Amino acid sequence: MANVLIIGATGSVGSATRKYFLENTTDKLTLMARNTRRLGKLDASRENAITGNVTDKGTLLKALKGQDTVFAALSGNLGQMATSLVNAMDQSAVKRLLFITSMGIYNEIPTSVEANGNLASNPVLQNYRDAADVIEASDLNYTIIRPGWFDNGDDTNYQITKRREPFGGHDVSRKSIADLVVRLAHDDKFGSRDSLGINRP
Repeated sequence: MANVLIIGATGSVGSATRKYFLENTTDKLTLMARNTRRLGKLDASRENAITGNVTDKGTLLKALKGQDTVFAALSGNLGQMATSLVNAMDQSAVKRLLFITSMGIYNEIPTSVEANGNLASNPVLQNYRDAADVIEASDLNYTIIRPGWFDNGDDTNYQITKRREPFGGHDVSRKSIADLVVRLAHDDKFGSRDSLGINRP
């Protein structure tokens, strides 16, 4: 059993991952969100909620206490958020960070998939790359997760590519992302200090 902090727990990926942890593990979850009312009913035996923003150092340090793994599925100024998270984790005993960015941040999408989804053609991705750069410069045991466009598919049919490998496909289910997160949370050597693309083959 692990203690897992999910930051961005009310977002679509955070919600799917929360559900997957509850259904497939005995892990205990701390759910951090700006509006925890959106979490609905909590499983009191396994879940607790913390209201706050990842850039709020005091709240973040409180949320990190006793955690084994942090999973962050965020939106907004991701570079700033990653900096805040890395700094807070440096002050805590928590070293395992799983962080969602996006496919294309390394210009790794081949023409056969959709090369105009790369950072070189899509400056919106700079926000995701900034976060990845911050995390990669840290001494944390991180895994950056680069999903394709995610959908509500009920499958866990996915392939993984590493940082310097061409991305394998365009789409992926949120359930697949959740499955990968659970695997990473239970094996701190899998994906250690690496950046993993995930897509439906």
